[in-house]
Amino acid sequence: MFNSLSDRLTATFKNLRGRGRLSEADIDATVREIRRALLDADVAVPVVREFTAAVRERSLSAEVSGALNPAQQVVKIVNDELVAILGGQTRPLQFAKTPPTVIMLAGLQGAGKTTLAGKLALALREQGHTPLLVAADLQRPNAVTQLSVVAERAGVPVYAPHPGNQGAETDVVIGDPVGVARDGVAEAKVKQHDVVIVDTAGRLGVDQVLMQQASDIRDAVQPDEVLFVIDAMIGQDAVATAKAFEEGVDFTGVVLSKLDGDARGGAALSVATVTGRPIMFASTGEKLTDFEVFHPDRMASRILDMGDVLTLIEQAEKAFDAEEAAKMAAKVEKGEDFTLSDFLVQMQQMKKLGSMKKMLGMMPGMGQMREQLENFDEREVDRVQALIQSMTPAERDNPKLINGSRRARIARGSGQTTTAVNQLLERFGQAQKMMRQMSKGGGMPGMAGGVPGMPGMPGGGKKARGKQAPAKKVKGKSGNPAKRAQQEREAMQRALGGPAAKPSSPGSAFGMGGDEPAEQDLSKLQLPDGLDKLLGGR
Repeated sequence: MFNSLSDRLTATFKNLRGRGRLSEADIDATVREIRRALLDADVAVPVVREFTAAVRERSLSAEVSGALNPAQQVVKIVNDELVAILGGQTRPLQFAKTPPTVIMLAGLQGAGKTTLAGKLALALREQGHTPLLVAADLQRPNAVTQLSVVAERAGVPVYAPHPGNQGAETDVVIGDPVGVARDGVAEAKVKQHDVVIVDTAGRLGVDQVLMQQASDIRDAVQPDEVLFVIDAMIGQDAVATAKAFEEGVDFTGVVLSKLDGDARGGAALSVATVTGRPIMFASTGEKLTDFEVFHPDRMASRILDMGDVLTLIEQAEKAFDAEEAAKMAAKVEKGEDFTLSDFLVQMQQMKKLGSMKKMLGMMPGMGQMREQLENFDEREVDRVQALIQSMTPAERDNPKLINGSRRARIARGSGQTTTAVNQLLERFGQAQKMMRQMSKGGGMPGMAGGVPGMPGMPGGGKKARGKQAPAKKVKGKSGNPAKRAQQEREAMQRALGGPAAKPSSPGSAFGMGGDEPAEQDLSKLQLPDGLDKLLGGR
């Protein structure tokens, strides 16, 4: 969502690199570009003014002028101020001392409250809680049915005594949403659920009926947390809507939904500053697992293209199987070969992480490779999985068995081409080589001479065994016919005991010149086919 803002800020900071000292004009120009970037991203004007004023003041202070690298110090200041407008620090849920903890969701229709209720319930269930969803949105058509489906997918129960609106949109209040919410909390106490999530109705816009109903539900259930769910794509209206809900419901925290959209989304960054309420959660996709705690410092790092490695590690810890990881580690220690079956397990573990684009986007500096990320085909993992699953167990354990006919069979079984099979085996060979190197304690292949390389790429190093003399570098034959002829001619002269001939002039590309030893009779040598023509028929 914040790609445009990230690109603009990154380009601004590039202009500061390499400068040993920053003048007031440099800082003013930088602040001016930051102001434009924030305004273009739909950040509220009062927030932009406050942000840029703080950045300019700190940038002109001794904090920057006395720094070893002033440009990096300015980036740090911008990062600090971004963290500040995003809320400063992570705000966790406040649980009641005496269960159940009541969480009420409020927001406009279409903001994603119902889906978010399922995401929050799933996250709490994974933490060991026993949540109960309460369907108090009786206004929107089929809202109760949707919440029931979401609850089933999340594996949590739902309290829905009233079917709600089963027809078209209407302004008439249907049923008793306040009574449903109150009874839902009572039901949770009887069934011993420690968390209650109340889904409330919304409207297409802020109106008195909506606010009154939300206020009545709040008075009835006395929630421990009131979460205001806001669509991060609605633009500048986000600020006005947030203010209206703050006055009408007095929410305790904000949840940003649809952060995976392509809108500018800067208005969502203004909510914490304008309302004084922290952003607590973020919804980053359509799946129930696309939900995360909002960390202001990590979001600031993403915006500045510094990555979010901590979130990446946390998601990897959730997705990866500790038992499988231990098996793989033991295999590496024993020096056992890495097989295609192991490769398949690793691929399946990667799929559990979710979108590869999203995962790679959390790496530092990936903003400069955004076009490549956008062109990345997520289905490639599925294709590789289909290829491996089309092999027999013996072929997976010993890929050397895969001859031409077997490759054709694997290609047909996976619905792909033999070229795809060849490419997979080639990539697997490189991965297997890397694992062998690691099992021998030699580190990653390609590190000889301190120069990193990739498996299968030029420059790969070889682990030294004992005190060996350095291997003599053998020069390969050139693909250029002229240069190849020169190399072979020099080799023949070395075989005769004479010095290698050198070109006598810039034009003698084959090394034929007047200083050539006359006593050598090359006609008696057995030349390779075609070489005599290249040597001028000699």
